[in-house]
Amino acid sequence: MMNKEEKQQVFKDIMGNYPTGVTVVTTTTGDGVPVGLTVNSFASVSLDPLMLLWSIDHRVSSLKEFTEGGKFAVHVLAGEQSELCKTFASRHEDRFSTCNWHQSENGLPIIEGAFGVFECKTFKAIEAGDHTVLIGEVVDLKVDSSKDPMLYHRRVFGSIPAEFYTAK
Repeated sequence: MMNKEEKQQVFKDIMGNYPTGVTVVTTTTGDGVPVGLTVNSFASVSLDPLMLLWSIDHRVSSLKEFTEGGKFAVHVLAGEQSELCKTFASRHEDRFSTCNWHQSENGLPIIEGAFGVFECKTFKAIEAGDHTVLIGEVVDLKVDSSKDPMLYHRRVFGSIPAEFYTAK
């Protein structure tokens, strides 16, 4: 029988071998200062209405802004945005100084160059262990179909290889 730490390590190993997309989620402080972080715990929830979810660790310094702010934007990163991904996963003080962004009509910081962006109003926040799951109702969205989305697998960033699409 595995102890708690061993189970946690096996859990992380399994999850690390599960290929995912990569997102950066953004919002603002009460003073309008943009905040954001890299997230790969992201999934669709509903088509009617359009809803998605993601989770945030309770240790994240911007937890309050995301759980109490009432809105957020999820950026599905493009394959060439690995440096942006790393910056928003770091403790870099002014993450937004490293990228081009603008404020949307909904008052959210939107990072330019993403494959897709979902602007959401918070539908529900659910505490789950050491994270909070945020469910958002999509109020606006856009996609740049000329780009490929970023993938994350075994601690490596990349794009979907062309051979993935070849007919068998």
